[in-house]
Amino acid sequence: MISYRLLAVLLATLSALGPFSIDTYLPAFPEMGQSLGATPLQVQQTLTAYLLPFAIMTLWHGALSDALGRRRVILWALVLFGLASVGCTLATSIEQLWLFRALQGMTAGAGIVVGRAVVRDVFQGAEAQRLMAHVAIMFALAPAIAPIIGGWLHVAFGWRSIFLFLVLATALLLAACWRWLPETLAPESRQPLHPGYLMGAYRAVLTSPGFLSASLAISFNFLGFFIYVMSAPVFLMQHLGRSETEFYWLFGPAMAGLMGGSWISGHLAGRITPRVTALAGYALMGLGAAINLAVSFGLPPGIPWSVVHLLVYNVGMAMAMPCLTLMALDLFPRQRGLAASCQTFLQAGMNTVAAALLAPLLWDTTRHLALGSTLLLALGLACTLLHLGLPRRTPAT
Repeated sequence: MISYRLLAVLLATLSALGPFSIDTYLPAFPEMGQSLGATPLQVQQTLTAYLLPFAIMTLWHGALSDALGRRRVILWALVLFGLASVGCTLATSIEQLWLFRALQGMTAGAGIVVGRAVVRDVFQGAEAQRLMAHVAIMFALAPAIAPIIGGWLHVAFGWRSIFLFLVLATALLLAACWRWLPETLAPESRQPLHPGYLMGAYRAVLTSPGFLSASLAISFNFLGFFIYVMSAPVFLMQHLGRSETEFYWLFGPAMAGLMGGSWISGHLAGRITPRVTALAGYALMGLGAAINLAVSFGLPPGIPWSVVHLLVYNVGMAMAMPCLTLMALDLFPRQRGLAASCQTFLQAGMNTVAAALLAPLLWDTTRHLALGSTLLLALGLACTLLHLGLPRRTPAT
């Protein structure tokens, strides 16, 4: 039987594949545009090309894992992601890069979706919350170090080396999962991959007020931070005057907050209720939003005051996220993979809208980013209060 620590490392690394695919190449945007003869907007759309199929395919990763098993889906997804990364490395036009980024997006979400189902296959209650939080601690390292690694590789070897790095990292992860990742879904627990059954299951999940309110809360909370990730080149290089190797000014405090909040959530598991932990997280997110507004409207953009709010906000977000995730998944214990797919689909779909429309609309000033982030937090809080106010229901079987 795989150890708790090794399982946490594998699941965290699988979940980190998505953030690495987004954040590692952000510092190379200007050079990529020059190399491929593309406009800044066309280069920005490589994010949309990745996120849209990512969102669509998350609906299927979980259902496939419910029918075929967790291990098989993860291994095949890693193989296909590695091949897509090879294509990105060799792309000679922006259109080719769009295509291979889309193929990356189709497969990168498997680790996130299936990993959540694996946690629930193996653990229950406080143990599940603790493992989810420990995974989040290690997962938080990915967006912190990805743009730093990407900046170094870009400066030393050019933008193609960033995608070559993803090829090598995926190969190592595939070998590790082949060797150590167990199958956690017993054959007798698998669900049919039948269109009629799937449509009924998707309808039940996506029309559940409890599931939707908790899942949308997670998505809105995350978007309050994610618009800064999508705006990172403009926010850091134009507004704050940083270079392409100084993305750590944004991702450092942000990921320190995620790691700290995840540790707190894991430490509190079994000591206080998930409801109290989530509400405490919102108090900290509210404090972060207040700091952001005060700095954005009271001071000129600069380091470090323009990024302090990310530390505080992300502590609260990481405290609330494991609790809200489990609240949603626990409503459908026999379709955890499919429910995890729907949860990730909602978040990925909203991330796609943020990358394509919301971030470009807000990134012209730090004030607009602050107002947008605060509004997204308010929507997340409203969804959480709605979820907590709903009558308790017996989990679907």
